[in-house]
Amino acid sequence: MAIETDQKSSSDGKVWGFFKLPFRQTGNTTSTTSSSSAQTQPHLEGSNHHASANSVSSVAKSLLPTRRRLKLDPANKLYFPYEPGKQVRSAVRIKNTSKSYTAFKFQTTAPKSCFMRPPGAILAPGESIIATVFKFVELPENNEKPMDQKSKVKFKIMSLKVKGPMEYVPELFDEQKDQVAIEQILRVVFLDPKHPCPALEKLKRQLADADAAVEARKKPPEDAGPRIIGEGLVIDEWKERRERYLARQQIEGVDSA
Repeated sequence: MAIETDQKSSSDGKVWGFFKLPFRQTGNTTSTTSSSSAQTQPHLEGSNHHASANSVSSVAKSLLPTRRRLKLDPANKLYFPYEPGKQVRSAVRIKNTSKSYTAFKFQTTAPKSCFMRPPGAILAPGESIIATVFKFVELPENNEKPMDQKSKVKFKIMSLKVKGPMEYVPELFDEQKDQVAIEQILRVVFLDPKHPCPALEKLKRQLADADAAVEARKKPPEDAGPRIIGEGLVIDEWKERRERYLARQQIEGVDSA
């Protein structure tokens, strides 16, 4: 009986041992798997958090309005007197409202019949300029009423932040395309020159100011006094007077002799 009991107990032990072994291995593999997953989980969570933060920031930037560097007057239109078959002018005042030097550039959908003066420039903070836009007005088609004709021509003003005062070249916008901002797209509005209105009167004043600025740039700078070249070397009218005095002395000396 004792032998049978021992055999049973030993067999029972073997049976439990047989079942315990897989459970132990399963427990070890489970713990190993959980530990490995625990090690990789923070990295995944961190990367997901970083990616989500980037996506949220990009979406937020896209939703925010673009900060303007320039202020335009008129804000979104170019007024032209309607004179079919003639070249007419419009004007827009451009002011740099940012705290840095800013370059601007004009573009148009009709470069053959429209051009701007100046086509671009660099403005200091707070500086403004009146740009003149030239356009050829085509004759109406199909017996269309003159003032009902709508122009499909559009103008675009772009801006670019620059480091400081420099000479304007159009290549600036090609070299830094990712930094270029579209300030405004201007559409053409025709005005009847025979019927005065506030917009037409304002246009005439702006064109007059633009013409005056062009004439002022053509004038040579006024002579504010003697020019000093180098250190202590003065070139002015006193030198000319001295030369005339010496020449006169020589002539008088010859006459007396």
